[in-house]
Amino acid sequence: MNRQPLFAEERREEIIRLLGERSKLLLPELCAYFDVSPATIRNDLRDLDRAGKLRRTHGGAIPISKAVFELTSRDKEAARIEEKRRIAAYAETLIEDGDTILLDTGTTTMELAKLLISKTGLTIVTNDVKIALFLEENTNAAIFLLGGMLRRNFHSTTGLAAIAQVSDLHVDKAFMAGNGLSAEKGFTTPSMDQASVKKAMITAASRVIFLLDSQKFGQISFTQFADLQDAHTIITDSGASKSFIDRLQSKQRDLEVSVV
Repeated sequence: MNRQPLFAEERREEIIRLLGERSKLLLPELCAYFDVSPATIRNDLRDLDRAGKLRRTHGGAIPISKAVFELTSRDKEAARIEEKRRIAAYAETLIEDGDTILLDTGTTTMELAKLLISKTGLTIVTNDVKIALFLEENTNAAIFLLGGMLRRNFHSTTGLAAIAQVSDLHVDKAFMAGNGLSAEKGFTTPSMDQASVKKAMITAASRVIFLLDSQKFGQISFTQFADLQDAHTIITDSGASKSFIDRLQSKQRDLEVSVV
């Protein structure tokens, strides 16, 4: 395939995109696709593997999401904490006194909850038990904790009860988390139960804001819960590549992406 030469970053983003469409990629087909040497592709695959973007195999690569694995909340809390705090700090500026908001379960949304102490008149809906407890102890917000089945080791509720409750509500803004974001597959998560609750949360909101650190970009987890068209804003960190953001916005032209 004849292509214009790409910078290394662009080529690697394209490899991640291709993995979003296929179950595996082989070294010879990548060499032909990009018209580069095997050594160049091996270097790309090695660096992408080290960055956690794919899994390098003998003769090619497979998506990292082939291993359907989700870190527990305790494990997530230690990962990329500074990036998550910057994302949360920017998200806090989008919340006004008196807003009705929804906080999805997640470590970045937990960081956002910690910044709401000085806000007044908030009504906050969440399915995250730790977020609800923090807000109850440290704010004057009205808190609505969704009921349902408690996910062990994830301190969040799922199931028909949670879906039914959030489906009856309307909020100004939903602050959502996710495990993966692909221009082709949208927003994904490992848990089908969690995905169903997330879908209902998105439907309940006038404005949907995703809080995603850049390591989620290019990742595809087990099940989709939202299309790009469902998102109004994505807040991410400075590790996000411009080429990936451009591809997202080419799919959803009204999408705002804030890099902090």
